[in-house]
Amino acid sequence: MPYNCEIPYGAYWSTPFARWQGAFATLHSLEFAAYTLKRELDRRNIPGETIDHGVLGVTVPQKSSFYGLPWLAGMADLSQLRGPTVMQACATGARALLAAVQEVDAGLSTASIAITCDRTSNGPHVYYPNPRAPGGTGSHEDWVLDNFNNDPLGKHAMIRTAENVAAKHQITTSEQHDVVLRREAQYRAALANDCAFQKRYMTLPFEVPDPSFRKTTGTLSSDEGINSSTSEGLAKLKPVIDGGSVTFGGQTHPADGNSAIIVTMPDKARELSRDSNLCIRLHGFGSARCKVGYMPEAPVPAAQRALDQAGLAIDRMDAIKTHNPFAVNDILFSRQTGVPTERMNNYGCSLVWGHPQAPTGTRAIIELIEELALRGGGYGLFTGCAAGDTAMAVVLEVTDRG
Repeated sequence: MPYNCEIPYGAYWSTPFARWQGAFATLHSLEFAAYTLKRELDRRNIPGETIDHGVLGVTVPQKSSFYGLPWLAGMADLSQLRGPTVMQACATGARALLAAVQEVDAGLSTASIAITCDRTSNGPHVYYPNPRAPGGTGSHEDWVLDNFNNDPLGKHAMIRTAENVAAKHQITTSEQHDVVLRREAQYRAALANDCAFQKRYMTLPFEVPDPSFRKTTGTLSSDEGINSSTSEGLAKLKPVIDGGSVTFGGQTHPADGNSAIIVTMPDKARELSRDSNLCIRLHGFGSARCKVGYMPEAPVPAAQRALDQAGLAIDRMDAIKTHNPFAVNDILFSRQTGVPTERMNNYGCSLVWGHPQAPTGTRAIIELIEELALRGGGYGLFTGCAAGDTAMAVVLEVTDRG
């Protein structure tokens, strides 16, 4: 079931991702996304007035984020944009893209931009008043840390979902560490030739603004805070949970950053594309939910639903990207689909470059497009889990327009 709208080739971008408490730790995520949006449109010679709709994906509240997409668009001098704000934890990127696609396909707009941004650093401390509680005392939470550590349904931390799946499917620590080393090696390919792959969609070196967005405080040559693991170093790590199998080396790290993708109808896609001969079609979306506490299982049925909607089998996929907060995710996906782990996540993935929540899936989809473009075209699948034991997946195609 192909969708009518397309992604113009090159009409997308991502900032580098910075490990939390790093270079982006003091930047308001919506203001930072607006700052990036304005500059990246200019670099691509995309007139802002050609976009009439937007979807904002954000999961960590920032001051005044109540005003969502209209505020962000106004800061970027795109006051004509209207649209919603969506949140689906780690699946927000895919969800925002689907919302943008549906808007254009329904004829409600001519071009929509899915903008995703988050800052896990210095997350808000939220107080919830309760006048009926003893002494009128309310409850509170640290938005990022408390929710990482407590699923309100299962009363467990995120890492427990990986341990549950590892135990159920007998996935060992050494298997997880092997995947980590492979993923880091794949990521280093994106840094080759002065970050040639990343420069296909990322402005590098990246000038880091100050919180007022008037001055530059430094530059990033690529992502900040990336691990460089060795088999010996990983072998020395103990599981985070006593009796478990998942070490700190076998999971991703929180990060900060933003990313965006534009979708529009074919005629306008040709106009906005960096290469009008390339066509990026969307063929399927899928979502799924698995048993409480088994989050890494959800990407497999989500991927199958996206493939079913596309009318394609997984062996037709020329490239596959996953959101893999735990190495466990990729091992299970490989076992259940038959796709070798080495065939997945070329040039990088969230296990390595980090996890700023909403932008995570968006960047993975962008990298999927660029990998397919380098291959000369083909079909690609993105799938990834999200809090609440859910997942979303996307099937797309890069092809010659002729």
